[in-house]
Amino acid sequence: MAQEDKQLPKIPFTNSGDDKPSRKTPKFNIYWVYGLIFAGLVASSIYNKSSPDLTEISEQDFENEMLAKGDIAKIELISNKNEVHVYIKSDSLGKDFYVKKFKEKMDATKIKGAPLFMFRIIKWEVFYADYDKFYKSHPAVAAVPQSVRDEPDFFGPASSLIVYVLVFAGIWLILMRKMGGGGPGGGGPGGIFNIGKSKATLFDKGAKVNINFGDVAGLDEAKVEVMEIVDFLKNPKKYTALGGKIPKGALLIGPPGTGKTLLAKAMAGEAQVPFFSLSGSDFVEMFVGVGASRVRDLFKQAREKAPCIIFIDEIDAIGRARGKNVMMSNDERENTLNQLLVEMDGFGGDTGIIILAATNRPDVLDSALLRPGRFDRQISIDKPDVKGREAIFKVHLVPIKVSEKLDVHKLAEQTPGFAGADIANVCNEAALIAARKDKAAVEMIDFQDAIDRVIGGLEKKNKIIAPHEKEIIAYHEAGHAVCGWFLEHAYPLLKVTIVPRGTAALGYAQYTPTEQYLYNVDQLMDQICMTLGGRASEEIFFGKISTGASNDLQQITRMAYGMVTAYGMSDKIGNVSFYDPTQENTFTKPFSEGTGKIIDEEVKAIIDRAYTLTLELLTKRKSEVETLAKELLSKEVLHKSDVELLIGKRPFEAKKLLESEPEVVIAPPETTIVTVVGA
Repeated sequence: MAQEDKQLPKIPFTNSGDDKPSRKTPKFNIYWVYGLIFAGLVASSIYNKSSPDLTEISEQDFENEMLAKGDIAKIELISNKNEVHVYIKSDSLGKDFYVKKFKEKMDATKIKGAPLFMFRIIKWEVFYADYDKFYKSHPAVAAVPQSVRDEPDFFGPASSLIVYVLVFAGIWLILMRKMGGGGPGGGGPGGIFNIGKSKATLFDKGAKVNINFGDVAGLDEAKVEVMEIVDFLKNPKKYTALGGKIPKGALLIGPPGTGKTLLAKAMAGEAQVPFFSLSGSDFVEMFVGVGASRVRDLFKQAREKAPCIIFIDEIDAIGRARGKNVMMSNDERENTLNQLLVEMDGFGGDTGIIILAATNRPDVLDSALLRPGRFDRQISIDKPDVKGREAIFKVHLVPIKVSEKLDVHKLAEQTPGFAGADIANVCNEAALIAARKDKAAVEMIDFQDAIDRVIGGLEKKNKIIAPHEKEIIAYHEAGHAVCGWFLEHAYPLLKVTIVPRGTAALGYAQYTPTEQYLYNVDQLMDQICMTLGGRASEEIFFGKISTGASNDLQQITRMAYGMVTAYGMSDKIGNVSFYDPTQENTFTKPFSEGTGKIIDEEVKAIIDRAYTLTLELLTKRKSEVETLAKELLSKEVLHKSDVELLIGKRPFEAKKLLESEPEVVIAPPETTIVTVVGA
């Protein structure tokens, strides 16, 4: 039975809101050229294959073996190719000459009446003369029918030349497209013909930017300054009516992760003006003059789009102070900076172009870049305080399913010194930890584990520590905890653990620093004593010291040198500061050899005095240290509440609640975490 033909199911045409299918008109591009070249090559191959596949023979074989023995049915004279095609009689194909010499050819040929052989001639006159001479010498041979024709030659010399031209044209277009970095005309950015063009990303009016000022938390003062700049562009007459001038530029200064770029993105989302965004490294190129050319092109585009904002991230890539590189006085970076200075000062204040830049290295910028008239305002973006951290936590907790018992204020208190990027990382890590534990919501313990991971690194549960080393670590951390507990100006203890974390930390004590910015000598000495508590505990209980205090010693050395050389807290050195924030004197010390010796002696005296006080304190509180150490060996982690149950409440808690906290900053020492580091 014959099967019925089955029609393939038709694929329904999907259309959004219109009955007629929308068809895109094909556009001519470089791929059409590729297709034409490929089609020509395929056609040439097909044409060559369509002609008979003939076996070439010599003219002597034609006359002596074929024509003389009467095997030829007819011949064709191809006049335009100087070829003779030979047809063999079917009853002659069985002869030994054809079977032995042309067996493969005859097996492959299944077409009856087709020419099997061919030979080439030099001149037709010579061929005809030889042909007549043959018949005169062989009168018994019957004349062979012959015909004359021309074979079409579609790919002759002229056509081949055209094909070669097309091939080379295609290769040229490909090279131009690659060097142009874009379409066939080389109009894309980054190509060799557009190497001097600006690489700025333009957010024009109506461009969708998903970030606004509502997403920026903890930067209230900076937001006010930036929002005022946006208002300048929206309502310039409001300010110029009183004789004021619109500022030409604002520089965002702050540590990494504090939200400088985020604030600029919020400006792009809030400002209803064109916004050019690029980084300082976009101006840098290996070719001479490219950076200056890109600066000129950037400001040319900005003038056409004015009023607008130009944001340059990490401007220190091109804005470093000139004249520092003695070996290369004509540095390409300096040429780029010179052009930027000219452009910033070259346009008038009424053009509506505002330059916004961000950097975390304001100390290395050229002074000409920071003067009024170029960057009129310097907006400082510092690490957030408790209120700022709490606001940042609330922003990053919006997409996270958190427990109702979560205390955001407590989280803010436990993350002193964290920038916005650090807080975002803590929230993400907490969500991942809760998901790993198959929880329905993220709880406080998950955030605390995330904070530990961000501060100390990944927990190394499988790290094998010998029992005697674990005991040393426990007494070391207990010494830190007891010193911090009974020293008045030390930070309140939050947690102490002997669980190894990160690459080198075998344990650490975590504290919660108060929002304090001014430190006196007593406070700094208490911090040094607390940091030395681990080493002093080892000496008291084991009679020897280990390499575990290397990180502690680095901290106290840096702190002691700061007291002597930067803060003037030494009687012998006096009220002198050798600290150079600009780092201009990198090859010479700002003090003599004699003064340097006195500085070293004073630093050693401070540390020795602090170590003596620490030994006295821990000797007096030896039982408390031993209690905490044994509990650490048992539980591995102790929180503040556990310490209160073991050795009582901290004697200074009630007193500190009645005191007011200082508010102005000078370089607080970094003693938030005390870690035990191996040799």
